[in-house]
Amino acid sequence: MAKKVKNPASKLMIGLAFSCISVILNSGIANQISLAKSTNSQKCNIFAYVTDIDSQGLNVRSGASTNNTILGQIPINETVQVIGAVGNWVQITNASDGFQGTGWVFVPKLGLTTRGYGTNGVNFYVTTSQQSQKVRRIPANTAVKLLGCQGDWAQVEYQGIKGWLTKEDQCGAALTSCS
Repeated sequence: MAKKVKNPASKLMIGLAFSCISVILNSGIANQISLAKSTNSQKCNIFAYVTDIDSQGLNVRSGASTNNTILGQIPINETVQVIGAVGNWVQITNASDGFQGTGWVFVPKLGLTTRGYGTNGVNFYVTTSQQSQKVRRIPANTAVKLLGCQGDWAQVEYQGIKGWLTKEDQCGAALTSCS
């Protein structure tokens, strides 16, 4: 059975509490708070290219969620610098065409190609260390799916296997080689 509150000060405090909760939930602040607490933001320094085939381009947002405002678009095959990562989102800047500025994009809409030109491919590692186990080799000049990043390492997927590529083995340009 609910207890009736008789004290006017208590009623005021309860009203203020519910008002604050309502503002937090309706303004999107809750999304940002839960995103910040539930995931670890990684600093990155890699290049990738847009693989999104939408004719309007890849949406760049003000934050790491589809609830955030669209700031602009970047056309397919354009190169971006990835400077941060949170979950399935990466923070980008320095797009080669389209949106200018810094914003967030959905990471499955970006890709990389391996370097290793003139070799039998590049190493694919279990962790972000060249001393870690090598998962396998990926052929030179092969498109891979970008999953995330940490520092100058790119987490990618190739033929259903996930691993990490060193900066030297990444090419973030879709239409030219990175020699």
